[in-house]
Amino acid sequence: MTDVTKKHGGWSTVRQKLTTWDKPALLALLKDLYEVAAENRDFIHARCQASEGSGEALEKYREKIVEQFFPPRGDGKLKLGEARKAIRDYRKATGNIPGTAELLMTYVENGTQFTQEYGDIDERFYNSVESVLEELAVLLSGKAREIYPQFRERLARVEQMADGIGWGFHDFVGDIVAQLEVEHEVL
Repeated sequence: MTDVTKKHGGWSTVRQKLTTWDKPALLALLKDLYEVAAENRDFIHARCQASEGSGEALEKYREKIVEQFFPPRGDGKLKLGEARKAIRDYRKATGNIPGTAELLMTYVENGTQFTQEYGDIDERFYNSVESVLEELAVLLSGKAREIYPQFRERLARVEQMADGIGWGFHDFVGDIVAQLEVEHEVL
């Protein structure tokens, strides 16, 4: 009796095949992947600029985030999952912690500016912005501790922008900013 539910293929099978390919064949495959989808191009560009904390690749991912809140035309779509995906994709492509922190900050700034300009949103929206801020705080307290000073003023601006916003958002932002200040002994 054969197991029809057994998965044929997967990464291990592909990996076995790829290890037998020569460099020109692998480059041709990468070129094909590059040409077939914009997402692949962004990933490859980001991987090639992995050591940089800025650059064209970072800007591409930043644009994907900002576009969800403030597109060049029309109203923000608020596809927050798309903005979060841009952060995850950049981090996966580069492993660059300062660039990832920059994208997290971009999300928080734009989310806060959006609700400041357009008024009260909904709980899902605030939960998303808060969780991204929390993720940024974890980075700035850990792996990205040394770059906290670059974010200090921007975080203080976000706290000011959040003043008067409901759903406990201002309190949450204030707590995170104060926690970072204490951790970094900046009071």
